[in-house]
Amino acid sequence: MTTPRDTPASRRVRANGDGTVYQRKDSRWEAAGYVLAPGNTRKRIRVYGTNRKEALAKLTEKIAASNRGLPLPSAQGSVAAYLTYWLDAVAVHQLRENTHTRYTAVARLYLTPGLGRKKLAKLTAKDVRTWLNQLRTTCQCCTRGLDTARVEALCCAAGKCCARRLSPLTLAYVHSVLKSALEHAVREEEIPRNVAHNVPTGTPRPRRFEPLTADEARTFLAAVRGHRLHALFELALHTGLRKGELLGLRWEDLDLAGGTASIRRTLQRTNSGGLTALPTKTQSSERRIALPTECLRSLEQHRERQRQEREAAATGWKASGYVFTRPDGTPIEGATLTRHFNTLLHRARLRRIRFHDLRHSAATLLLEQGVELVVIKELLGHAHIGVTATVYAHVRLRLQRDAIDLLGHALREPTRNTSKPDDGDEPPLCAAPVR
Repeated sequence: MTTPRDTPASRRVRANGDGTVYQRKDSRWEAAGYVLAPGNTRKRIRVYGTNRKEALAKLTEKIAASNRGLPLPSAQGSVAAYLTYWLDAVAVHQLRENTHTRYTAVARLYLTPGLGRKKLAKLTAKDVRTWLNQLRTTCQCCTRGLDTARVEALCCAAGKCCARRLSPLTLAYVHSVLKSALEHAVREEEIPRNVAHNVPTGTPRPRRFEPLTADEARTFLAAVRGHRLHALFELALHTGLRKGELLGLRWEDLDLAGGTASIRRTLQRTNSGGLTALPTKTQSSERRIALPTECLRSLEQHRERQRQEREAAATGWKASGYVFTRPDGTPIEGATLTRHFNTLLHRARLRRIRFHDLRHSAATLLLEQGVELVVIKELLGHAHIGVTATVYAHVRLRLQRDAIDLLGHALREPTRNTSKPDDGDEPPLCAAPVR
């Protein structure tokens, strides 16, 4: 009688669904079995090993993943091929045009040269980590061959590397693009999991900005008084609107009688359409805000100025409906506004800041005046209050320190009570009000 122990290893009977394992003529071991495939179907696969244990372990791993509901990867192409498909057929319909342009540049400069030749189905977390470490430590001037385009060698070709490395913010952005592409591959059941999620890049430090102080803000407003775009700069500093939101304002969006403005669009330059009106950055950015009295007065003056320019231009006037335009009525470029802004800073003898720092200045000054964080969040159009709290954490810390110092001063020098003795009918008076 033959027992299972007496049966040759290549002919042992396995349970139903466990697959088969046998030795080939070339002395290798082959294991075959059915696993889950895309489309909720079953597919027979084959794996190989130098011995029976190795082949069986590979098959068991794939069957276990199939039992957890993970389909067999179907991606046979390279990472570069999938990135091309994702950018041209998927992301182009889901992203804003400028965002899609940045994603395409990231894929061309960093993803394809570093990971493009690897098979999508065989990409591992180790591959991603090695590639990120190389990006983090390699001079981009040398890697991308920027020095070869110069008439005179200045960097690697001259033996003096400039060590032009990627910043932590750029590295995190490149990593996020890869994660987005692989996440879509998982949704399409091309790969079982997103290996980029297992390689953290760390939280980069937020960009430091130096908003205008109250004195500097008053100096800036004095410098822009009389400028053709005085109303725009005043509106930016009082409300914290983004550059594109200011340039995208139409007269129909303003209710000067009611003192409100509706933010519905942003004006940006795109590669395909030139200067184009686009939807706001997020759904929360489409909002209605209150306008201060100073801005209402300057907007009335700006409308009268624009009327005079329209009469002076006569037939040369190009009606666009925008609040802030060029003297001929056409929309203003963002770069043109930045040049005007830098000129005004120089005229006022103020330090060089970005135009976007006017938005930070408005929020910082509001926080220092004790305005609630949720009000500032609605004014700026942030999607979540956590964004507002994170960006302006340094301001809140300073306000906390002021409040703690005020409390400490009250505890060190309590106010003497000169009224009649407390009989217990009324609560005791506080030493000092603390906000």
